[in-house]
Amino acid sequence: MLADIAYAMGQSGAGQQAPQGSGLLGLMPLVIIFVIFYFLLIRPQQKKTKEHQEMVNNLKAGDQVITNGGLHGKLTRVDDNTVMVEVADKVRLKLTRQSIAAKKEDGSPAKKENNQSDKK
Repeated sequence: MLADIAYAMGQSGAGQQAPQGSGLLGLMPLVIIFVIFYFLLIRPQQKKTKEHQEMVNNLKAGDQVITNGGLHGKLTRVDDNTVMVEVADKVRLKLTRQSIAAKKEDGSPAKKENNQSDKK
């Protein structure tokens, strides 16, 4: 009996039509999702890519760098598409410019946050 009532409620009469929203109103959730993705994912990635490209374009000999592979070294030569990185005495690697991940500003190794000498 309960199934008959639910079945009957699901049926619409011949003269009755379900109200339809406008096409623009139906696209509104899709537009909102795109805007959220743009501001949370696409825009920050474009900004990060632009900053990396600026850093790579401003490389010069003598800069301390870190490669995508994690090697730390000093640039000895910078060409249009390649750089020469000295990772140890008389050990030089020829890399593409885009393989440079970061530039160390002060030239010294990164400091540990948990310094053991501060403990008493």
